[in-house]
Amino acid sequence: MSAVAVVAFGAVSALGEGAAAASAGEAGAPARVAIARDEELVRAGLARPFAARAWPAGVGDRATPLLERALASCASELDRVRAGWRRERVGLVLGTSAGGMRAAEAAFAAMARRERVVDVEAPTYCGPMARAARALNMPLDPSLLVLGACASAAVSIGLAFRWLGRGACDVVLAGGFDEVTVFVAAGFEALRATTSCPPPRPFRLGRDGMALGEGAAVLALARADSRPARAFVVGFGAASDAVHLTGPDREGRGLARAAAAALADAGRPPVDLVSAHATATPFNDAAESRAIAAVLGADRARDVVVHPFKAQIGHTLGAAGALELLACIDGIGRGLLPASAGEGAIDPDSPARLLDRAAAAAPRTALKLASAFGGANAAIVVSSRADGPSRARRPAFVHQAVHVPREPALEDLAAASGASVDRLVRGDGLVRLAIAAVTRLVAACGPLAGAGVVVGTAFATIETNALFAERIRERGARAAEPRRFPYTSPNAVAGECSIVFGLTGPSFSVGGGMHAALEAIAAASVLVEAGDCDRMVVVAADDVGPATRALAGDALRSGAVAVLVSSSGGAGARARIGDITLRRGEPASAPAAPGHLALLPLLGAAVPGELACASPPDAFARVVLGPV
Repeated sequence: MSAVAVVAFGAVSALGEGAAAASAGEAGAPARVAIARDEELVRAGLARPFAARAWPAGVGDRATPLLERALASCASELDRVRAGWRRERVGLVLGTSAGGMRAAEAAFAAMARRERVVDVEAPTYCGPMARAARALNMPLDPSLLVLGACASAAVSIGLAFRWLGRGACDVVLAGGFDEVTVFVAAGFEALRATTSCPPPRPFRLGRDGMALGEGAAVLALARADSRPARAFVVGFGAASDAVHLTGPDREGRGLARAAAAALADAGRPPVDLVSAHATATPFNDAAESRAIAAVLGADRARDVVVHPFKAQIGHTLGAAGALELLACIDGIGRGLLPASAGEGAIDPDSPARLLDRAAAAAPRTALKLASAFGGANAAIVVSSRADGPSRARRPAFVHQAVHVPREPALEDLAAASGASVDRLVRGDGLVRLAIAAVTRLVAACGPLAGAGVVVGTAFATIETNALFAERIRERGARAAEPRRFPYTSPNAVAGECSIVFGLTGPSFSVGGGMHAALEAIAAASVLVEAGDCDRMVVVAADDVGPATRALAGDALRSGAVAVLVSSSGGAGARARIGDITLRRGEPASAPAAPGHLALLPLLGAAVPGELACASPPDAFARVVLGPV
């Protein structure tokens, strides 16, 4: 399949709901900005308390209702334009950066008071997705949660694109969600990434960062011959910088590789609009400008209009890629090139063509760029036409698997992996377990430089999050630790593995529940089959401490498994990956081998016929393994 149709969507942002949430504006009008002084962040004592709220601030979970509204709106439009879709094979692939973080903060405070956490689902990364999915009251397969930080939605849409190409489903609901919390705002302020004077000024002299935003967006994707079609996703690419955990490759090489792959996937069409990641931080904007020039050529890069939507709706984290892609689709559909918010002279080190007012035009193809903590990059090409070469599917094979039951001594791990002791100390237990597992995989398979990496973790970084939240609770938001904050992102695990081992292919984490290890196997397999990468390293890791036990009881234990998934069926191949099930919305029915433990059967001499794991009450995963 060379393209998929966007047949419906639902969206919520600070600009409104539905079409208003991701509007490209009106011809002749300046960009509308929804960023304002935020009272919750003011009360927390933050020095730069600016955000874009999707609706007035309040206590309690905001992530779940945001996602529920976007999902319900998308489903309602599907009911109108694709009657009978609920009887088709429907998938759900979503992304988030923080998941149920507001509920997690409340849970951490309860734990500190030695109180029992009654609702153990809400504080997890997958809690909002699980609850919103139940509101649809239908089985969903595949159902997968991407924890790829700020690139989460773009990766999710790309994976949905690939899953449709696999023929595994008829419709996929794809996108992302996130809310604004003190936890996240304090972390970005500690990293000096937030603006002191909104609106942000991307690509301009004097820019000093972004403002957070919140929102949710869900796109319904179906085969390219589906009607009506708002637009077509025609290309996807992903790559890792493998350079730094929070800063981009200064030359934008990883982003350029992702964009080049997406454009090649689409048949290299001329690009009329670039939706930039555009965080208005000095290094990101400069690196992004270099990436755009490298991919489009210096001359075209000077002429193509760049749209920095975050300057209007804030950085919506896990929702950003989806909302920003919808703004491209709106511009293509209404014949509009959108305006850019912010004022000031363009930085000659970050050149971009920005419009003061939206302009009537006839854009046909847009390139959406996304970057994230961990050095992850993703790109999507969307067009008014379903053009592009067909993409043949190839098999994916399981090779070597290794197991690390506990953290090794720091000095031993540093000597074996090549990572410095200082880097390992900065990381958390999840990072060290993952690095230890990949170190053993390299010893078994040889160098893996150039491969991609997908990390699956049942409870993600909840232990690190509890420590970060404790500091804020005890000393205030201004005392947030800048060295610990990056490791509150589940994508830090994939990022550190990329950096240490030179894994420059697609890089992200997943975590939809106890079956996260099989989500990682599934995602890696789909990317290998589609040709996004020849080799993918799969890491399943769990770091179990007080916070995890408070939510999961004794179901998990610490440890990690690393597996090589490759397109090569030659020497070393142990099994071919066949049918994949990632089902949500039906009673969980699979063997109880949660987290990384689900991959332990791969360690045996004989590869089993299938891997299976449940995430009670209503999700389970199964991967069938056949002969080479």
